[in-house]
Amino acid sequence: MRKARSLLAAGLACLTALAVAAPAAASTPIDKKLSFTCPFPLIGQQRLDVAIKASFDVPAAPGGTFTTSDLAVSVTVPDKSTRGLALVGAASIEGTASAGVTLANGSLTLPLSLPLTVAKTAVPASGPFTTPATGSVPPVQLPNAGKTTLTIGDFSARLTPKKADGSFTGLGSFTSDCTLDPGQDPVLLSFDLGSAPTQHRYAVAGSTAVKALGAAAPLTGSFAAGPEFASAFDRTRAEFKVFGVVPGSADLQFTPDGPQTGELGGGGFAAHSTFALTLPQVTLFGLPVADAACRASAPIPVDLRTGSGFTLATGGPVAGTYTIPPLTGCGAFTAYLSSLVQGGGNTFALMLTAR
Repeated sequence: MRKARSLLAAGLACLTALAVAAPAAASTPIDKKLSFTCPFPLIGQQRLDVAIKASFDVPAAPGGTFTTSDLAVSVTVPDKSTRGLALVGAASIEGTASAGVTLANGSLTLPLSLPLTVAKTAVPASGPFTTPATGSVPPVQLPNAGKTTLTIGDFSARLTPKKADGSFTGLGSFTSDCTLDPGQDPVLLSFDLGSAPTQHRYAVAGSTAVKALGAAAPLTGSFAAGPEFASAFDRTRAEFKVFGVVPGSADLQFTPDGPQTGELGGGGFAAHSTFALTLPQVTLFGLPVADAACRASAPIPVDLRTGSGFTLATGGPVAGTYTIPPLTGCGAFTAYLSSLVQGGGNTFALMLTAR
């Protein structure tokens, strides 16, 4: 019985080792061999060879998820343990294991317990045999930048040998603990997780020119570029003259309409936005001539691109062009007011200052 326990313990150790091996480098397969020693009554210390295979995906930045797939472990049970199992009439062995590992991610140290299932495996009359073990490793979020390691810890297994008819041997089910042999590298994974992408934020100063009006309006607001792009422009006013003599003004409000996207590159960016344009007040001779619901009849797409001298760290010039569609909701003068502002060739000329 004690010999059988030794064999079971050996199998358990192997399974445990496999569980530990689960995590590894991003999109990289691992194939590692380790040895474990298990103390067994009567037959003493037994060495088990364990082969661990798995594939790992490492996040590109802090906050991402570390995942493991294709985890497979094979444990070689030595002849001495095989003969011990055979003595108690064991025709097969199966069970479960729990592997302890430590995940270190920057300042975070996280102990993990990984469950494994030892597949039912036929036990020969003598000689070594290989027992496979499998398990699922839960995804783990890595919150910190810096060195990240996964290290093998302690292992425990509960194994059950059975006779050919499926009945229990005199050993029943038993638990055994095994340790990693000294002189081996216990780290299965080690990498530096990069810092999270920087979100660049700027104050906006500049202007927008409406070609049909022959006028420009000052623009202020804020802008963000990086993993996320966002813009917010304050309400502004364009002063113009119709036919060069009739004074007028138009309040302009550009409001983001839908997601804003973009790409960083070459020290600058290209931002892709869509704006809703409203004209809450339009005057001629100082008298209001539009309803408060006056607006562009469709969203306005704008690509804003950085210019010469721009740096993400400090800011610089940003420009873009856009087309104003016909107006709607302006009241009795909708068609006339639309003729004053609609059309292409309109521009944004902005200066961003980092803050």
